[in-house]
Amino acid sequence: MRFSPAGSASDWYRLLRIDKPAGYWLLLWPTLWGLLAASGGRPSLKNIIIFVAGVLLMRSAGCVINDFADRNYDPHVERTKSRPIAAGAIAPGAAMVGFIVMLLLALLLVSMTSAYVMALAVAGALLAFIYPFVKRYTHFPQAWLGMSFGWGAVMAWAAETGSVFDSPVPWLLFAANICWSISYDTAYALGDRADDLKIGVKSAAIWFGDRSVVAIVLLGMATVSLLGVATFMLGGFWVGLGWWLALMLQMLLCGRLMRCGERWGFDFFLQSHYVGALFATGLALQGLSATL
Repeated sequence: MRFSPAGSASDWYRLLRIDKPAGYWLLLWPTLWGLLAASGGRPSLKNIIIFVAGVLLMRSAGCVINDFADRNYDPHVERTKSRPIAAGAIAPGAAMVGFIVMLLLALLLVSMTSAYVMALAVAGALLAFIYPFVKRYTHFPQAWLGMSFGWGAVMAWAAETGSVFDSPVPWLLFAANICWSISYDTAYALGDRADDLKIGVKSAAIWFGDRSVVAIVLLGMATVSLLGVATFMLGGFWVGLGWWLALMLQMLLCGRLMRCGERWGFDFFLQSHYVGALFATGLALQGLSATL
């Protein structure tokens, strides 16, 4: 087989994790929280298109820079050794070109909003770029992931209102997403803990050790608690119902994890995004009810 450093369409499909959509949902829901909460559930169509397209681009760009940063580590981890860059199907230089193109497209999208949101977008791009390298220095790269993903809520709020300092709600959403990301991504990292220890990569799953399940549960409950404060400030029946359903699901997921232990960690990760979906649905229904 001839080596192709640029990679095939199939290689890029896998590099961008299009076949693993959970990451798209986990970035989309916080961004929609910000849009919907700021607009009373009725964001502008323009902002919906800009931010949904931005989510698709930035999640894909994040996967590329993550695999570029981990190209010398992934071959030693069972789960990641077949990733396109680690396996040599896509050259690191070609991957970086793809990353830059997606980043420029995302910035082009956000240029259709305002200079204020563009400045926030630059900060968001820096968060996304730095995230893959954080695991070299701290056991909590998941917190940085939470800031990267949660920044979408802050930007979306700014796009709808023109400021991020007119209310504590965007910052409550931001803080909730940090707790949420540490929770679900620690559950995800449980499966890599043995390999990470061997190659010297840090993670919250390593730091928490035998307390990982308890930490995941507490952080999951902290997430819905922060969303509950935001719900109280926003008001509205449908927002409250969406939050209550999100709370119930989070409790069910946490209960299942406590019963099954670490072996259920990956399933916990896969199903966590439904918590965010329920809260976003409540925000959307609030806006829909106001138009009927």
